[in-house]
Amino acid sequence: MSEKKVNNQRVDENNKMKTDEILKFGENKLEENKRREWLRMKKPYVYNKVIQFNYKLARGEGIPIIQFQYDYTCNLLCEHCSIEKFKMTRKEECESGRRYFKHDDIRELARQADEMGISTFVITGGEPLVFRDFDDIVKAIDPEKFWIVTDTNGWYLDYEKALHLKGLSVDKVQLSLDGVDAETHDNFRRKKGSYERVIKAIEACKKAELHVILSTVVWRDRVKTEEFNEFLEMAKSYNVGTYITYAKPVGAYEGRFDQILIPEDEAIIQDLEKKYDVFTHMTPSYGMDIGCIAVKRILPITRYGDVLPCPYIHISLGNFFEEPLKDIVNRGLNLHWFDPHVKMPCLCGVDRTFIDKVLVHTYGDAEVPVHYSKIFKKEDFVDPSKEKIFAGEKDVQVEKYNEQEQSKEVKLIETEDGMLPITWAPSMDTYYEHKLDGEPEAAQKYKDRFWNAPSNVKFRKGNKKKYSWIRIDA
Repeated sequence: MSEKKVNNQRVDENNKMKTDEILKFGENKLEENKRREWLRMKKPYVYNKVIQFNYKLARGEGIPIIQFQYDYTCNLLCEHCSIEKFKMTRKEECESGRRYFKHDDIRELARQADEMGISTFVITGGEPLVFRDFDDIVKAIDPEKFWIVTDTNGWYLDYEKALHLKGLSVDKVQLSLDGVDAETHDNFRRKKGSYERVIKAIEACKKAELHVILSTVVWRDRVKTEEFNEFLEMAKSYNVGTYITYAKPVGAYEGRFDQILIPEDEAIIQDLEKKYDVFTHMTPSYGMDIGCIAVKRILPITRYGDVLPCPYIHISLGNFFEEPLKDIVNRGLNLHWFDPHVKMPCLCGVDRTFIDKVLVHTYGDAEVPVHYSKIFKKEDFVDPSKEKIFAGEKDVQVEKYNEQEQSKEVKLIETEDGMLPITWAPSMDTYYEHKLDGEPEAAQKYKDRFWNAPSNVKFRKGNKKKYSWIRIDA
């Protein structure tokens, strides 16, 4: 029998082939236990990390996916782009003197992530399939140790590229599609022909037997439209799942509170999950229902090493080039907003209190990401004594973790397949009162200086001149 040793794991090559033949993603909606079985047989080293998730959460640790923003180069100018404030030309980047990721840095990031038990990397940008060194990025991360995902707008994803990605051991592709027809999608993505390219990319991935899902942005009331219903039916016809992203009032949508989802929209999405293969970042995965996933389940890392709580919260919790990743993650988990012992709503997508108290500080002409020390105060930390910015303060009132809760025995319930326990789950309880309706009050003072993405300015002006971060009156 053919087998090889990988990181002290015995991997049966014949078993892996058998798994590929039996459990093909995309043929139908795979139940959770089948997904775990696929992972156990295909990547046992990664599976062994996954089965520790519940215990890690119960101990107050994070289980994040690293969303690796390697480069912001992109071939589209999407209406909702959330990362335009991060973009610099190569000349500006050189003049800034900022350090950015090189391949050795990626290897070190992967090493630290592996030591922390992190299981997944998502290679993103920008548009990853325009990166000339994409193959080297995957190799530097090491597919033997991680589940590798890449997102893409699909423009450059044909059958040959799909086969190539599968050959690199990329495990999943997340394709962006924001309309059921060419007019809707192309207008949103501001690129004629982009819809046709996405459809061909779906077909290419299916033909190559490369696991593919769709990603779509949902703004207020879209879930109630005939267009969205047709969109889900189309996804169903292709036997692909759909990841629903809430529109966030950041980036090109800064200040667009009229697009934030309301509880009625969220309730509709939850009902749709019963009928279609759809999910959001709030949907329980691996049996875990933890609410907002910021820090505890998602960990964006910018091209310049800044670690963010989530892709839409443009606050630096620390820089990878200056501190160990574990220390930065622990800092984030020590903030009340991201405490793994608390189940929160989507903070930057629906929670007006968070937007008022935290997110608005990244608005206007703020240089992002804003350093955490400029936003969070000692009362924002679960245990301020652990945060170095308060060192020397004699009057710090240290709020300790609930010791009884910390020492409580972790009780886990096994799933029917007996393969992975359902996590200990926190109750919906916060240290402040959420304001879940109406416009954020504190944000009103920013209305006269909301940042407008350069792509929006270009689109309105009808030319390709590079604009500074300026406000354009509606």
